[in-house]
Amino acid sequence: MSESGDQNAAGGAFETDVVIIGAGPVGLFAVFECGMLNMKCHVVDVLDAAGGQCTALYPEKPIFDIPAWPEISATELIDKLRAQAAPFAPVYHLGERVEDLADAGDGFILTTSKGTTIAAKAVMVAGGVGAFGPNRPPLEGIEQYEGKSIHYLVARREDFRDKRVVIAGGGDSAVDWAVSLAELAAKIHVIHRRDKFRAAPESVQRMRALADAGQVELVVPFQLAGLEGEAGQLSAVHVKALDGTARRLEADALLPFFGLATNLGPIGDWGLEIDQHRITVAPASMESSRPGVFAIGDIACYPGKLKLILTGFAEAAAAAHAAYGRVHPGEALHFEYSTTKGLPGQN
Repeated sequence: MSESGDQNAAGGAFETDVVIIGAGPVGLFAVFECGMLNMKCHVVDVLDAAGGQCTALYPEKPIFDIPAWPEISATELIDKLRAQAAPFAPVYHLGERVEDLADAGDGFILTTSKGTTIAAKAVMVAGGVGAFGPNRPPLEGIEQYEGKSIHYLVARREDFRDKRVVIAGGGDSAVDWAVSLAELAAKIHVIHRRDKFRAAPESVQRMRALADAGQVELVVPFQLAGLEGEAGQLSAVHVKALDGTARRLEADALLPFFGLATNLGPIGDWGLEIDQHRITVAPASMESSRPGVFAIGDIACYPGKLKLILTGFAEAAAAAHAAYGRVHPGEALHFEYSTTKGLPGQN
């Protein structure tokens, strides 16, 4: 039993109401939503720890669009979601990948990479963008610096105190970390191939304000061209513009944020309708083309989809209500607000 009150299991045969594939924020919230409807859950994730991208790629990244939290780190968010799910005693199968999804009567049998089998009435795929890893810039000799002075995630902000940091990329991760690290790094350079950034407008505005104040230098339009250093420690990053202009930026650390290389893995062979590596669902129920299999979070695709964590939370609630009839056939769902129903053990 873990400190948050939930269980961890590996190997063996199990039976439950709902299997949730993916232990990221949306998958964890789905445990809560299912629990409130009297449905037990097992959660499977290929990573060794719950949290998905929040834990694996940016544990200290500040998140600004969670309701009631003006700012919360990714790690804090995962901790609170696990605590919220804990009263419903979810069973976690971490470090395992679901390899096979077979029909079995009125439900399914899932088999993982470690030989675990789980029988369930419904399945929720909350696997974010599927199996993922960072896109690496094609720089000669980059391997010798990775994990030492080149990092694809920020595990601890303090690691960059008083350091000369070069951030490459134009999305949310690049912009958010430029803003967050500006207050403690000795120097921040942000490299992007154009002067337009793809991040949230408010975050871009904050970064540009820091640039105007001299706390961040925007190196645009430039791209990474080379690395300089020895024994795994960077001393400079070379950049070049399309017109051939070159610059040498003194640096102690490089943070390349070029998104994720993704792969649906076995999910792509489960007979689900796929659109650009995402699972097509009915937005009212989040059910896929395979009855009883639901998709929520970034991996779900439907017209008008907003790829936000809070959108995934709402999708988890919709999927849980839609799955209720499969888990409790013939039973009417008398919806109650959490303020009325309370949690297990509460009056």
